[in-house]
Amino acid sequence: MLRLSKIFEVDAEVCRKNKPPPAEIRRRRNTHLRPLLDEFFAFVEPEYRRIETTRSPLNRALGNAVRQSHALQRVLEDGRLRLDNNLSEGELRKVVRIRDASLFAGSDKHAETAGAILSLIASAKLHNVDPRKYLRDLIRVLPFWPRGRFLELSPKFWARTRVRLDSSELEAEVGWLRVPRPFDWGACGSSATDDPV
Repeated sequence: MLRLSKIFEVDAEVCRKNKPPPAEIRRRRNTHLRPLLDEFFAFVEPEYRRIETTRSPLNRALGNAVRQSHALQRVLEDGRLRLDNNLSEGELRKVVRIRDASLFAGSDKHAETAGAILSLIASAKLHNVDPRKYLRDLIRVLPFWPRGRFLELSPKFWARTRVRLDSSELEAEVGWLRVPRPFDWGACGSSATDDPV
């Protein structure tokens, strides 16, 4: 427990202090956090092997650390990542509460639709897009949008797509909407195979 506390303390007080850009966080983590993580996993491996055959919460915790060691150390490669998953778990709790309230949606199709909408809302928040405005714009644009170009409408690329639309057409409640030419994926620094969320 002390080792984990030290890791979180160093990350907060040294690596992420004053909210530096991700590249600087990555550099600081590799300097200050890597030795602590190496020491932690060097400790965890033999401890887990020692109690591997027992059934206990400690066995499960150490086993998870051993099995997920590569994934847990991804914070050293990407300064945007957090050490914990508290934010995502908080968002999932909201979805679970809504899901539980949606058990009486009426049919499986209604539940699937609710799940899709909730996923869009969560993805919009993840990409700093106002979910209410995004869904309004999406409903306005979808009837005119070509089938093979839906990736441009994903929350990840919505800001780039929105600026290419005629704002007066987009703001109108009804009427024709002109669709811009397809993205030049190479020019925007992303490929069509990028994960939209």
